[in-house]
Amino acid sequence: MIPVTKPFLPPRKVHDSFLDTIWENNWLTNSGPLLNRLESDVQGRLETSNISFVTNGTIAIQIAIKALGITGEIITTPFSYVATTSAPAWEGCSLRFADIDPNSFNIDPDSIEAAITPKTQAILATHVFGNPIEVEKVADIAKHHDLKIIYDAAHCFGVDYDDVSIFEYGDVSTLSTHATKIFHTVEGGFIFSPDLEVRNSVNLMKNFGHDGPEVFSSIGINGKNSEFHAAMGLSNLQFMDVILAKRKAQYQLYETLLKGNNNLQFQAIHPKAKYNYSYFPVVFTSESVLLNVQSLLKENQIQPRRYFYPSLNKLDYVEYMPTPHAESIAERILCLPLFHNLEDKDINRICDLVLRAI
Repeated sequence: MIPVTKPFLPPRKVHDSFLDTIWENNWLTNSGPLLNRLESDVQGRLETSNISFVTNGTIAIQIAIKALGITGEIITTPFSYVATTSAPAWEGCSLRFADIDPNSFNIDPDSIEAAITPKTQAILATHVFGNPIEVEKVADIAKHHDLKIIYDAAHCFGVDYDDVSIFEYGDVSTLSTHATKIFHTVEGGFIFSPDLEVRNSVNLMKNFGHDGPEVFSSIGINGKNSEFHAAMGLSNLQFMDVILAKRKAQYQLYETLLKGNNNLQFQAIHPKAKYNYSYFPVVFTSESVLLNVQSLLKENQIQPRRYFYPSLNKLDYVEYMPTPHAESIAERILCLPLFHNLEDKDINRICDLVLRAI
């Protein structure tokens, strides 16, 4: 069976060397030496300012909301993983949905502007599949209306925008390092902010508000991560150049085999982006065509996935607001398998089945 993704696993000898360090130190969690090294190494590789390693990408969004003091209305996208809706809702924030651009799949800045009310405090926007949003336009809107910006950059490891790390934009950006991501720590996430004060607040909040053994300087939760997760991250970090190059070649092979077919639409990647080729999404002309493709692939032991379906504005715990582009794309989009050891012959076979099905 060919799944939609598989986690990259480093050679055992590489990973075991970090595990030996854990056993030698007998330090398992609470900001251990491997975790601190991972933060430093990731910060150096991505050329970002302030960084904090946390439990996962969802906790990262929740802590970002708290650290920025957001308690009211947030404008967000209906085309994203559910965490960008559930995390702010969990924090007691109200949500307004803005529609997406049907080519980039990112939230449309004009729709953000139209959705703003006197109650709006922040914009929570996703760089969908690692494709950068129009950050200049979002920044202008936020400045004009005095709004905070949180970027869900879950898929964005290694992505630059205009030769600057995508994590340097907005008030806060969050990254997921879940096992399904290009760079993973099994479970985990990072919070980035150009503002050192925000980063300091994040570090307090992720550790119960501890500011010393007997001092609590803020409200907090347990958003820490462990030495074992840091060990996997440090192991995988050594292979990122190879992983990214392989992913680019696979992505381009898919494009070559499927391009020119009027029944398919690819995601339009921003021209200012240095992209990481996280996913290979395809949009079909209708949901019925998508279901035909999905059925034929599954018959042949190939498991694509409907990222992101359903459109999040249809969830039963939010107020429905029509977003025609997002709802249409969500019904017609399918991500094809893409992972490090996927072979060219498998990509050829997948594409042959897709074209046969449509």
